[in-house]
Formats: sequence, C-alpha cells, structure tokens
Amino acid sequence: MSDTPLMPKATAVWLVDNTSLSFDQIATFCRLHPLEVKAIADGEAAQGIKGMDPISTGQLSRDELEKAQKDPNYKLKLQQSKVKVPTVKRKGPRYTPVSKRHDRPNAIRWLIRNHPELKDAQIIRLVGTTKATIEAIREGHHWNAQNLTPMDPVTLGLCTQIALDMEVSKANRGKVRDDVVEGGPTLLPARDTQAPEVDEEERDRRNETVDASKVFSKFTNLKE
Repeated sequence: MSDTPLMPKATAVWLVDNTSLSFDQIATFCRLHPLEVKAIADGEAAQGIKGMDPISTGQLSRDELEKAQKDPNYKLKLQQSKVKVPTVKRKGPRYTPVSKRHDRPNAIRWLIRNHPELKDAQIIRLVGTTKATIEAIREGHHWNAQNLTPMDPVTLGLCTQIALDMEVSKANRGKVRDDVVEGGPTLLPARDTQAPEVDEEERDRRNETVDASKVFSKFTNLKE
C-alpha cells in the first residue's frame, strides 16, 4: 500500500486551512516540500485547488489529527484503507467463453488449412488455445481429430475479422522477407561479367602494324 494520501496537494490545502499543524507535519504527511506547503499557506501555490478532507475519505483518523496538533514533533500516520484494490492479473492466454470452447479445435483446423503461414503464437492469440492443442491437431493426434470440421473463427465468434487480417498480414510480411533472403537476385559470377578471352593469334593480328604502301596501292588502282 502507498504511504502517500490521495491528491496530496488538495489534502495539504485542507490541512493548512482547517488545522494548526506545522508546515513540516503537513509536508511529511503529504510528501511535499515544507516550502511548497508554506507557499500554499501564503496563497502563492495550489491556487484553484479545492481542499480535500482526509478524515472524510478515511485516510486520517480524527484522533490521529488531534494527537498531531498537540505535539508539533508528531508525524501523522496514514490510516489503512478499508477498500481493497484488485490486483492486476498477469497477461495470459486469450479468454474464451465456455459455450464456445468446443468450437476452438474446428477453428484451429481452419486456420491451419487456410493460413499455414500463421505461427502457433498467432493462433493462440486469435482463439485462446495452447501450443499442445495446435500441434495435436496439425499432426492428427487430437482425440477428436476424425470429427473436426474446419470452421472460420470469425464466424464462430472466437476472434474479429480485423484481428485475423492483422495476424495474416504480419505472417505474410515475414514470409516475403524470408523469400527475398533465400531466393532473391544475386550477383552474377565473374566468368559471366568478364570480357571473353582472345587467343594469341587474334591478339597478334589486332596488334599487327599497318603497311602504308599496301593501303595507298589500293587507292592508286581505284584512280586508274
């Protein structure tokens, strides 16, 4: 349980206006700085905040208040609340109504057949089942495997169409990335990108010095 009263500043405003407690006592009880309490008393802080009576809210007993007003060194103790705040439950598998639990195996069979890209964790989120049940249905080891009929979980009311589309979209995005990594385009090998090799005779023929007399002799024949 917290040792700080609800709405500390509102409580401090009420204590300043309605009690003779010292600034230190109010600051200790409300978990405020003494200078802040002094500012509240001087009207420089908490303007517009309505004071809250800690006695009427069950946070402080009247006997405790009177005892503190008689002794300036006495520290107020927060009264234990009689209202029990429910504890936050840990996030677990999705809850499925009892009336629809017998439909889960049919929904799992439908998801496995129509969306094999879905992972077990995604199916668990959609229909609120367990990994062992999914594995038994996938392998055909389920106790009622022969009587299972694939049925859309949205039609059965086990999940919404938006939730199903979202999980399928996530699974497909991951599948596309895997396909790109495994079968995507790669660099061509060096033998396909290099120019073809030229044999020595061809290289000598290309590098052979041009005979000027032979070239001009052809022009002479054309002139005649």
